[in-house]
Amino acid sequence: MHKDDGYGAEAGSSPSVPLALRRVLDLVVSGAATNRAEIARRSGLARSTVGQQVDQLVDTGILEEVESRRSVRGRPPRVLTISPRAGTVIVADVDTSTTRIAIADLTRQVIVQESVDVRIGAGPEAVLATVTERLRELLERHDCDPGRVRQIAIGLPGPVDFQQGCAVQPTGMPGWDGFPVADHMRERFHAPVIVDNDVNLMALGEAVRGSMETPLLCIKIASGIGSGLVTENGGLYRGADGAAGDIGHIRAVGGGTALCACGNVGCVGALASHKAVLRGLGIPESTDDDALYGTRELARRIADSDPTALHAVRQAATEIGEVVAMLVHMFNPRTVVLAGPLSELRDDLVSAVRAAVYQRALPLATRKLTITASRLRGGAGLHGGIALAAQEVFSPAGLARLLAEGR
Repeated sequence: MHKDDGYGAEAGSSPSVPLALRRVLDLVVSGAATNRAEIARRSGLARSTVGQQVDQLVDTGILEEVESRRSVRGRPPRVLTISPRAGTVIVADVDTSTTRIAIADLTRQVIVQESVDVRIGAGPEAVLATVTERLRELLERHDCDPGRVRQIAIGLPGPVDFQQGCAVQPTGMPGWDGFPVADHMRERFHAPVIVDNDVNLMALGEAVRGSMETPLLCIKIASGIGSGLVTENGGLYRGADGAAGDIGHIRAVGGGTALCACGNVGCVGALASHKAVLRGLGIPESTDDDALYGTRELARRIADSDPTALHAVRQAATEIGEVVAMLVHMFNPRTVVLAGPLSELRDDLVSAVRAAVYQRALPLATRKLTITASRLRGGAGLHGGIALAAQEVFSPAGLARLLAEGR
């Protein structure tokens, strides 16, 4: 049987990374092969070629070869895995009142995560300065070399220009419009930066870490309403300009004259967001002492079965369900995930959205559809950011950087 020497060019691949090396690393990263013999069998590469590529990846500190922990007779087999010395990725999931941050290794295992209490209204420089300071402290505390941060992923709660790495005319985010978030963080950590919409990261987190079936549509119901779509092949659908998923500005089926932050009236976000529900019940979103006062107070009223609060949540869910039904017809997802504070209030929101969707959508689009609350809750964005960052590290361009930096 002819064995490929693995040094041919591949369309679209980085010219500085041999195809054979990419094949070897892809098999180890995906878990499809864990030793040299398996790699040769699955890749079709000659054993000598596999050996050369594995040796290079081990020498540069990207892979390590260790004895298996499995109980076997004789000499324990040696297995390949991503080296903990290969570096880390950093994620910051920015929200209106807090920012969740995490550091993970290149196997996507979280090293540390925590929340930073900084309000988005403080502006990008203040928020990012606070986040940067805390991340540097955590890198030092956990013995992570700041020079081995390989990729940074930032989630923002508004429309994002993915190519430029900045928010575009976001509502409720003074000072963020056009601010060069990617450049700002790149200068501080000397690592490549991805900036994406926070719901895109949540959707990816639910699909990857939550093990939910794709296509997956994630709906975040918070200060506004947004959505993220993971396609059947696991990619994020951002649209031509990154504006896909900004569904809070679709006109609600029930109409209405509620004024939206965008200047229009009757937007579903102005009628059915968490912020709108709080406003309708006369509950302030926050106080000087408690940034999450509104969330806690609404949860208390729902837990006490307050009829006014229950009615408000169910009414909001019905409006959201009408929009979700339209999206189900357009994208035919296998899973719809509801996230944000309203989705965590008993089962009222999920049940009402489910009822509206099944009433409106045709049987072909709903016969295998699952509508559920988030499995990861507040951690979805972090896990999605880790997955996206790791994908970039092992992309052709990312791998070329990794090899160039070496040990």
